[in-house]
Amino acid sequence: MASQSLEQQKHEKRLENHLNEFPKYVIEYVQAQKRKKRSPSTLLGYLHDYKKFFLYLLQEGIADCETIKDIPYSLLEKLRKDQLEFYIDFLREEKIEVRKGVKKNRSNEAINRNISALTSLFNYLTTETENKEGECYFYRNVMSKIKIARNSESASRRSKNMSSKILHDSSITDFLHFVKNIYQQEIDGKQKSRFTKNKERDIAILSLFLGTGLRVSELASLTLDAIDFNECQIDVVRKGGKEDTVEILKDSLEDLEAYLGVRNAKYKAKSQDYYVFVTNYQGSVKPISVRAIQNLVERYSKAFNKGQRSLSPHKLRHSFAGEHLKNSSGNIVLLRDQLGHNSIETTALYTNLDRKEHKKVMKNMTESRKK
Repeated sequence: MASQSLEQQKHEKRLENHLNEFPKYVIEYVQAQKRKKRSPSTLLGYLHDYKKFFLYLLQEGIADCETIKDIPYSLLEKLRKDQLEFYIDFLREEKIEVRKGVKKNRSNEAINRNISALTSLFNYLTTETENKEGECYFYRNVMSKIKIARNSESASRRSKNMSSKILHDSSITDFLHFVKNIYQQEIDGKQKSRFTKNKERDIAILSLFLGTGLRVSELASLTLDAIDFNECQIDVVRKGGKEDTVEILKDSLEDLEAYLGVRNAKYKAKSQDYYVFVTNYQGSVKPISVRAIQNLVERYSKAFNKGQRSLSPHKLRHSFAGEHLKNSSGNIVLLRDQLGHNSIETTALYTNLDRKEHKKVMKNMTESRKK
């Protein structure tokens, strides 16, 4: 099995291409993070954040240079706290285009990611670097004075919001039944022709999300040799290239097997096409992209919900998590391992997904007080 997911391989190439735009100390930082097994996807996101920050320094005249590449680390050493705060205000107030003609402000999560990216760079420059004299490039770390705004919502409130946007109980079965048996009756023309060709593949993708809780990048990177039909398990590549094995529901495995039975004939795939989910692009077989998977999940879920709302692969992952927790008597350790979380705190978010149990307790308390 490959040590990087398909998405990570793409991000690795883009990462190398973008590095040419940056100063030497940023390149050193990226190399140091790679040695720590930091995900290329994370590092690529950091580079986008650094580019925005450096362009801001140039545009505001804080950096008296021609290009990003010319900005010295001595400038970062001398940055004042208020200059960083003005930059964060800029991030908060800037309108970004989410789709054609529609703009909105950045979310607090996006702003916090920018702050985290800069904090990581400044921490590296002030603690891990070494010049000819054996000293760090500089020691004054202005980012240590910048704090991330914590989410004011409780775990229960976040879970409630999440719960309203996922599938519960029988709706999971209903959704798969809809795609398998009803969807094709509601479409025609090119849409029907496309569905007929990709039906088994698309059903296997949806069923795999709801039968494993995989991330979309993990599913897109699944290889043929990763499937163990006897043990009902699949091998996956997690964030940071970590190799893992997860369980898969028998029904989902059957849907996957049905797709593999027609895969080579429908897509003209050969032995060297080792990614499980493929498509035909310009006359050749290609692994299906993360974006294509996101689009098909949105298309089918929107049709299922009569155009009212669509789901994302991540919401299908949440749907699986809620059902898994309910059927494991609340065992979040098992769920943590299945989802590939690094901490139990992340998994604990799912413990409040189902409000029915809360309501049941409150009802019982009401009845007991009447006795």
